[in-house]
Amino acid sequence: MPTSLNLKVEKVTEQPDLDKVFAVRREVFVVEQNCPPELEWEFEDESNHFLATVDGEPAGACRWRKTDNGYKLERFAVFKKFRGFGVGQALVQTALDDLPADAEYVYLNAQVQAVSLYEKFGFEKTGPEFEEAGIQHYKMIRK
Repeated sequence: MPTSLNLKVEKVTEQPDLDKVFAVRREVFVVEQNCPPELEWEFEDESNHFLATVDGEPAGACRWRKTDNGYKLERFAVFKKFRGFGVGQALVQTALDDLPADAEYVYLNAQVQAVSLYEKFGFEKTGPEFEEAGIQHYKMIRK
């Protein structure tokens, strides 16, 4: 991994870019974390998708969508070889920056190992640990 990254995160809407987003998620969630594929692909059309690239190469992805409860950040995934280089932080910041100005209730379900990442952005754990797609999570709300 180079010491200075050309890291970019962009909102994507065109199918070739969405295919890259879905490829990141497939590798991280379905292959690496053994999530059932049928649980991974939902709400795609109503979500706002983001692709992180490093030197033009896909590195990570995420999305947000409006729900009945508020604005939910979801599907944060970073390829293993790009972890620890700020890709996840860049994804969170870009997704937050893209939310509408009136987005008061912002929440997510964080995998246990990612809680500290979201805490850096003002999210706080609420409620007990729970299992989703075979992985332990905490619901977190942005304060």
